[in-house]
Amino acid sequence: MIDAVLLTENDIYERMVETILDHRLPPGTKLVEDRLATAFGVSRTRIRPVLVRLANEQIVTLTPNRGATVAQPTEAEAREVFEVRRMIEPTLISCFIAQAEAGDIAVLSECIAQEEDARNAGDMRRAIRLSGDFHLHIANAAQHQTLGRILRELVSRTSLILMTYGTKLQPQSEASRCGCQEHRALLDAIRLRDAREAARLMQEHLAQLEAQLQFKQADDDVPDLLSLFGAEPARVAVV
Repeated sequence: MIDAVLLTENDIYERMVETILDHRLPPGTKLVEDRLATAFGVSRTRIRPVLVRLANEQIVTLTPNRGATVAQPTEAEAREVFEVRRMIEPTLISCFIAQAEAGDIAVLSECIAQEEDARNAGDMRRAIRLSGDFHLHIANAAQHQTLGRILRELVSRTSLILMTYGTKLQPQSEASRCGCQEHRALLDAIRLRDAREAARLMQEHLAQLEAQLQFKQADDDVPDLLSLFGAEPARVAVV
């Protein structure tokens, strides 16, 4: 046997999260352990803990005798997620304004710029991820550990919701640009240290995102796990 660097469970977890939240694995996709193990070049026993971890974060659904699938939120669950986000994010942005330094505000500005570039390039998957990063940076810099932990889970679930029910927008459409415009309005309020206005704008922004959801969607093609997770030769044990 020739020694090589093996993928750790965390490596597998990170690649699966990235692939799911980057919208390359649609909600409802069956995650077959054998095919995942082959794709990553590891045994099934290395895959199972990863699926359990993803299930605990509600990114994957584990069903007895049926295995794992990418979580497929219902309409009720989607509305609950936005309801809770509207409850906690005004508090987080107020905490952010109280704590934020110039560097934190600069990070938000860069997130918006990169999101606009992604939208202009037609890369809507990356745009959605960057939009989530905008909200996560606010949560991280707010230094409210409990609400920040809750929001991290909700942002992951929101990505699945947008993937399942989000309006299929053209990159240059007015609706597509609204997210960046709303983020810029939030950034203006943050720069003015106007916590009340920022909280109001945050609630409006989240309500607008929910209002754009369409709860009747056509079925997506099922992707092939081997093509998505095909093992990188340099990182897989060679026999």
